[in-house]
Amino acid sequence: MAGPSWSQIADSDPQDLLKQNKLYFIPLPVISYNPAYGLIYGVSSAGNILLGQHEDTRLSAGILSATYTSLQQLVVKFNSNIYTRGDNWVFMGDWRYMISSQPTYGLGTGPQSEILLNGDRPGFELGDYLDGVDQAELMEFRFFRFYEIALRQIVDDFYVGVGFHLDNYRKIQDRLLDLSEDPPVITNHFAYSLLHGFEPEEYVISGPSVNALLDTRDNINNPYNGRYAFIQFRMLPTWLGSSQDATSLWLEYRDYISINKRVPRNILAFWLYSSISASGQLPYMGLPALGWDQSSKSGRAYPQGRFRGENLFYSEIEYRFQLPIRLKIPLINKERNHIGAVLFANMTTASASDLNVQLFDYLKMGGGAGLRFIMNKNTRTNIAIDYGFGADNKGAIYFGLNEYF
Repeated sequence: MAGPSWSQIADSDPQDLLKQNKLYFIPLPVISYNPAYGLIYGVSSAGNILLGQHEDTRLSAGILSATYTSLQQLVVKFNSNIYTRGDNWVFMGDWRYMISSQPTYGLGTGPQSEILLNGDRPGFELGDYLDGVDQAELMEFRFFRFYEIALRQIVDDFYVGVGFHLDNYRKIQDRLLDLSEDPPVITNHFAYSLLHGFEPEEYVISGPSVNALLDTRDNINNPYNGRYAFIQFRMLPTWLGSSQDATSLWLEYRDYISINKRVPRNILAFWLYSSISASGQLPYMGLPALGWDQSSKSGRAYPQGRFRGENLFYSEIEYRFQLPIRLKIPLINKERNHIGAVLFANMTTASASDLNVQLFDYLKMGGGAGLRFIMNKNTRTNIAIDYGFGADNKGAIYFGLNEYF
C-alpha cells in the first residue's frame, strides 16, 4: 500500500506520522557570527525520537554541536529533553566543554560604579576604591558543565524530580588585570573575587537540586500552543565540591498563543525567567548571566554574559508567522510552504549589591527579526537565522536549530 501523499501530510497533524523509536537526525554545518565569539564555524546536529505512542508520549529532542571560532574558542555542547514511554519520566541534560574567552562587563544593568575593597587584602589597604570599567574585560578560561535532571510524572503534564549540577571554571586569565602597574589595573572579576573570598584562577559550583515542571506544549522544537513552567532550587555545599556554600533559585515560564486558526504557525510566544542567588555567594562567572540558560538562547542582540548579577530577570515576546512563499520540493516535485519569519523584543535587568543596584532599577532592551526554514515538518525542526539589535547600538547575526524557546 502506498504511503500518505505530501498533501495528506500537510493536512494532518505531522506528529501523528512519527514512527516510534525512529531517530530523526539532521546534521548541519554552522557558519555564523556572535558578538562574544566572532565568526563561528562547525557542525550542529538536531535529533528527535518518539519513545512511545504519539497519543501519550511527547517528542524527545537533543542538540549536539561542536564549533570553533575566529577567536580560537572551542565549544562542545549537548542539550537534551527526553520523554520516556507514556511521558512517565523526563530527563533534562545540559553538558558543555569550552576552551574559551569571553568579554565581561561588570555586574548589574546599571551604570558602572566603584567597588570598595574592605578588609585586610594583600597589596590593598582599607578604603581603596576600584574604578569601574565601562568596556569589555576579556577573560580566558576552561569550563566544564554537567547538569542532569530526572523528573517523574505525578499527574498529567506535571512532574517533580531531582538533579545534579556541576560547573568547573579553571585556568581563568583576566587579560586586563595588571597588578604591576602603579596604581594597579583591576578588573571587575578580580575585585569581586577578592571581595567575596574566591580564588580568581579557579572555582567550582556543585550540588543537587529539586525541580518541578509543568509542560503542555504540543511540540518541543516549535510549539504552536501550550505552556511550560519550571522551578528549580539548587543546594551548593562545599562538602560536594563548591568553592563556597550557596543556594540558587530558577523560575521560568513560557506561553504560546495561536492568533490564526487557519495558519497554526502564526502565534505569539512569551518567555520569562528569573535566576536568583538565594543565599551564600556564587563566584563571578557562576552568577546569573544573560545567555547562560540551558539552551544558551536568551539575550539575542547582546553578547553572552553581557549582563550579570546576583539576581537576573529576563523576558521576551516573539511573533512567529508563516510567509507567503512556496518552494518546490525536488523529491515530490510539488511546492510547499516551509518559510516563516519572526519579530522579537526582549528585556533584561540584573542586580549588583556591591554597587547598590537593585533588580528593575535599570532595564536593557533588545529586539530584531529573523527567518525560519522548516527542515522536517514531522518534527517541526527549524533552521533559524536572526539579527538582533541592542541598546548599545550594536547588532549581531544568530544561527541555530529550532525555535529559541
